[in-house]
Amino acid sequence: QVQLEESGGGLGQAGGSLRLSCTASGSIAVILAMGWYRQAPGKERELVAQITRIGTMYYGESVKGRFTISRDGAKNTVYLQMNFLKPEDTALYYCHAVADQHYWGQGTQVTVSS
Repeated sequence: QVQLEESGGGLGQAGGSLRLSCTASGSIAVILAMGWYRQAPGKERELVAQITRIGTMYYGESVKGRFTISRDGAKNTVYLQMNFLKPEDTALYYCHAVADQHYWGQGTQVTVSS
């Protein structure tokens, strides 16, 4: 039905940058929103960033001012530009989409070294 393909995870350095991408594919009538959640070991999954189909953006408090979400509607793709990385950003990042239902990517690991 709908698949979310993530890329861009890996090892980053404190103060550095990483860029995550997520592309939605399949039969999709309307994508209402796409974004990213993350979960670190022993912690609750939390919203990182989300963008709606009309361009409204939401950010988790811990990433405001550092991360930026953007979209390419023609490609059904969202990007997460992660700047000024901190070790606390280390987590498994999940792409998320809202369409006819909620969809989740398989997760991509982001590790930030100090």
